[in-house]
Amino acid sequence: MATGKKIPQRQCIGCGQMKDKKELIRILKTQDGSIVIDATGKKNGRGAYICPDEECLQKAFKTKGLERSFKMAIDQSIYDELKKELNNIG
Repeated sequence: MATGKKIPQRQCIGCGQMKDKKELIRILKTQDGSIVIDATGKKNGRGAYICPDEECLQKAFKTKGLERSFKMAIDQSIYDELKKELNNIG
């Protein structure tokens, strides 16, 4: 009985769709409270996942997706920084 390897699924904080973990970008809240993009997906900290497109980031901003995921207030400048980094990745 050869069963396929299970692919981890995560939910995008923007569109709310479940997708393969490798398709999404991990946003990380570090222990000191700063918000960064985790390109490796292996850093320590609380993670939230988002599709690598600007529309999902806009939806996450409108619906306060990051605030809910990290249970803290997120400054507009952090969203701007994430937008720049997403443009560089995508």
